[in-house]
Amino acid sequence: MADLQLIAIDVGNSRTRVAAVQGTSVSDPISLSNGDLGAVTQAVLSQRESLPEANPRPIVMASVNDGFADQLASALADQLSEEVYRVGGDLPIPVQCDLAPETITGVDRLLNAAAAFDVLKQACIVVDAGTAVTVDFVDGEGIFHGGAIAPGGRMQLRSLHEYTEALPDLEFTVPEAEAFGRSTAQAMLKGVHFGIQGLVRILAEHYADHYGAYPTVVATGGDAETLFRGDELIDRIVPDLTLQGIAVAARHAMAATSGDETGD
Repeated sequence: MADLQLIAIDVGNSRTRVAAVQGTSVSDPISLSNGDLGAVTQAVLSQRESLPEANPRPIVMASVNDGFADQLASALADQLSEEVYRVGGDLPIPVQCDLAPETITGVDRLLNAAAAFDVLKQACIVVDAGTAVTVDFVDGEGIFHGGAIAPGGRMQLRSLHEYTEALPDLEFTVPEAEAFGRSTAQAMLKGVHFGIQGLVRILAEHYADHYGAYPTVVATGGDAETLFRGDELIDRIVPDLTLQGIAVAARHAMAATSGDETGD
């Protein structure tokens, strides 16, 4: 669907990512802190100006932080006449789920699943390493089965600092290559870094045992490169997977409107 063009906005817990979408291409995203509403608003407007004016340039937003998303939508409404479309409300997420009744799943997890399956067309495990770490399973029919949620690297380090007397406040980085953490900081980084890697590895093995085959493992999120660069378990690192999922949702919505239910 080459005619698709839009601005995709992924509102996370602490940061918002904005990208222009043309056809199947997603531009390099702009990532900004949710603490600066004005900067995020200007990023959306500048990305929108990068798209040709000849076609509609809708703004499509997905959010796990509805408070900031509402503020951003209001700020954009003051600047533009177009409506801001919300994924999960105005646009359905094109993924089936096999979950417990009444379960409310984060829109980012579902969009990641939709985007990964849209490309792979096979069973996959999707790891999102951000404020939280999620490890989810999508089967060979594209059905989302849920998975696991754990604190992310920065959250773990912040908790270690805040709930102890002596442990320092650290940025989440790759620990030194030496086997042992010979300083307090390195011990903390190694504990968090390898703890998350171990979590993902054990869950992937559980999912593979249940499924009867080892699925492709895709990682995304702001800490994916820090955690998984060079990790043989991870088949692909796709930093903008949620933004791609927004584009997939928009493409399916357009297809449904035009009567082409396949979305191709």
